[in-house]
Amino acid sequence: MTTPRETGRSGSDARSDANGAARGGPRTLAEELRTRPDEALARLLRARPDLLHPVPGDLTLLATRAGTRASVLRALERLDRFAQQTAEALAVAPDPCPYSTLSALMTGDAPGDPRVAEALPGAVATLRDQALVWGTEDRLRLVRTARELLAPSAAHPSPTGLGPTVAEATAGMSPGRLQQIITAAGLPGTHDPVSAVAALTALFEDRVRMAELLAQAPREATAVLDRLLWGPPYGTVTADPAPHLRWLLDRGLLLPAATGSVVLPREVALHLRAGRAHRAPEPTAPELAPATPHSAHTVDATAAGQAFAALSAVEELLTSWESDGPLVLRAGGLSARDLKRAAALLDTTEAAAAFWIELAYAAGLLASDGEVDERYAPTPAYDDWLHLPAEQRWARLAGAWLAATRTAGLAGGRDAKSRLLNALGPDLDRAPAPEVRHRVLTLLASLPPGTSVAPETLLARLHWERPPRTPAEPGTEDLRTRLARWALAEAELLGVTNRGALSGPGRALLGSPEEDAASGPAGTPTGAAPHRPLTDAEAGARTVRAAAALAPLLPEPLDHILLQADLTAVAPGPLKRPLARMLSVLADVESKGGATVYRFTPASVRRALDAGQTAADLKAFLTEHSRTPVPQPLAYLVDDVARRHGHLRVGAASSYLRCDDEAVLAEILADRRSAPLRLRRLAPTVLAAQVAPDALLEGLRDMGYAPAAESAEGDVVVTRADARRTPPRTAPAPVPEGPPAPDETLLGAAVRAIRAGDMAATAERKPPAATAAPAPAEGGLPRTTSAETLATMQAAVLTGSAVWIGYVNAEGAASQRVIAPVRVEGGFVTGYDHTADEVRTYPLHRITGVAELADEHV
Repeated sequence: MTTPRETGRSGSDARSDANGAARGGPRTLAEELRTRPDEALARLLRARPDLLHPVPGDLTLLATRAGTRASVLRALERLDRFAQQTAEALAVAPDPCPYSTLSALMTGDAPGDPRVAEALPGAVATLRDQALVWGTEDRLRLVRTARELLAPSAAHPSPTGLGPTVAEATAGMSPGRLQQIITAAGLPGTHDPVSAVAALTALFEDRVRMAELLAQAPREATAVLDRLLWGPPYGTVTADPAPHLRWLLDRGLLLPAATGSVVLPREVALHLRAGRAHRAPEPTAPELAPATPHSAHTVDATAAGQAFAALSAVEELLTSWESDGPLVLRAGGLSARDLKRAAALLDTTEAAAAFWIELAYAAGLLASDGEVDERYAPTPAYDDWLHLPAEQRWARLAGAWLAATRTAGLAGGRDAKSRLLNALGPDLDRAPAPEVRHRVLTLLASLPPGTSVAPETLLARLHWERPPRTPAEPGTEDLRTRLARWALAEAELLGVTNRGALSGPGRALLGSPEEDAASGPAGTPTGAAPHRPLTDAEAGARTVRAAAALAPLLPEPLDHILLQADLTAVAPGPLKRPLARMLSVLADVESKGGATVYRFTPASVRRALDAGQTAADLKAFLTEHSRTPVPQPLAYLVDDVARRHGHLRVGAASSYLRCDDEAVLAEILADRRSAPLRLRRLAPTVLAAQVAPDALLEGLRDMGYAPAAESAEGDVVVTRADARRTPPRTAPAPVPEGPPAPDETLLGAAVRAIRAGDMAATAERKPPAATAAPAPAEGGLPRTTSAETLATMQAAVLTGSAVWIGYVNAEGAASQRVIAPVRVEGGFVTGYDHTADEVRTYPLHRITGVAELADEHV
């Protein structure tokens, strides 16, 4: 909720800011900015960092930039729901608008929700802080661009549902028709259209006379007004309207908007609404209720198990891509077919597979190799990551996820041009993603440990804090809503949350509320300032704490398995890496869960033999690591496969096949399945083939044989797959949403520069001498000859006075400055620059002119 307490300013403080301006009230936004203290300017620049790029030269430029359409749109989008409703009410209020009128628009004629009146000063203060509203309390003004964006029109209806005023709706109406309307409404005739419009407006704004007029309306006419009451205020009529519509048209309760179209005037709608601009003002944020409590210990323990599963998924994926990574599409990204294969490998959905792939990419563990036949492969950083403890590996993944702008949830969808969005593609960055993830986790962190709320409750809170300016199309959701849903799902997969509640490691990763307050702007309403990305030091400290919180929750890796008589092995928990890696070669994973089941097959044993192991090595490995004796069927399987392994030898001729047993070669030649290999006998123990050696090996294995490849020297070739790595790659940089949030050092320097520049631009100058060049126009650069410039500078050095100069830098940018010269020599002037707040040296030939300041400014 945006209340005066949250903004750090009371309602009276908000109104005193305006009263603290000049007694007559500021005439422009720039004049009001000049009356604001440095802290208020810092709040403005913090909430709207786009105003800082580049730093405005003075307060007039700052006010001009604050009123540009792009900047105002960005500021409106960062307002909470009640601040937006307040701005929308100002857009349909008179300009300027007294505070009492605005309060009546928000609360209505009858006493309503007291929270609206309590929250309104804080909302006005928020709008004033962001330079969207200016003026004294009795003359509040919404900046022109914001009024244009929020005011109702036929093309862009107001969120309030109100239509144009009587004066706007009757513009262009004939004087005769106006006289007919006011006569039918029971008003005396007037002599001109202006007074007729004023009389009709006064009637509609008079609650007593308006009630008497509506009491005469037919029942059907009242029903029409009720349908248009809360918007949209436009309706259609035929050339010959029904009597009840004619009654409304004759009295101006409906006014023509276009051919066949009518509109409900704003004054009539406000009377029917009892003076309220909004049907349901929302002064307070929705509560995070009802909450569901869980055991914090259970949440943390289960989340730790999911965190370990996340590490296993990433490692299994990248291990499979070490030797045979998928190709990179010509347009970039991963093909839909390769995504399906990854999902099958990980035994998960395509959406989850896309998340693991994007997570590895965001953490810098996966990249394209840059070769001609470009493929995805692990990076050298993956090897470093593998050697870290499990808790540190998880913290690195979680930290990369929290800061990444890449959005895996978009994979498989379509862009605005109906093009497929692929995982690892170039179009998956969404700038608001880190802010939404951080806000979702922050809301969960505000609940007691182990407590969760329904996703719809979280979404309602997020909608209040940052409501979408344009409603989504029917059946769809706006981007921030989808980002929030994806954040909740991904946090569960990663182990940051469990059962909808934030885990202990997740809280450590997010940081404490004190840290968030220190990193964020103090006294700024929720959602008013952009989310500031963490520095490397801050992110590193949080990942260290998250790893420390996760470490005691992770199970210790095991160094043993349980062999069973059905050619399976059970790993009752996570295995140490050497054991897990060797077992993944010797057996195939059959099922995963609390315990992993591996199955031994002839193909898996042959795979281990191809990797250079012998039967004795395999049996020794199983004996060493099994808590149960090696079953006889498994020992027979290893011996049988090893006995046949390498009996046939394949080499390159195109390719050849040799075997000491002539009967085996004769059997192969007689087998019809060998026909595609196009074998022919060269010698009793040698066959030649017309296919490549790898194709010959694959064909013979499909026939049930266990051949081995041999080198040119006749030695068995160990076919251990090479682990491919890309050249060193950096993790993808997040794509920021607009300019980054400034730190306090930059804010202080910017405020000083703007103040000094404004002093230079507004300081009074002495009138030029009779022989001098004419005085510059308002806001222009001074113009003097070189001799006059030099003489004035030398005189200022002798008297120690400050002067006003026009200066053009090497890039051709012109500026005005106030300097106090201390030395003039060698074609340069050195002095204290009040604009930059430092001593600087300027070439005299780049100074366009100089003028002495008036005595009161010296």
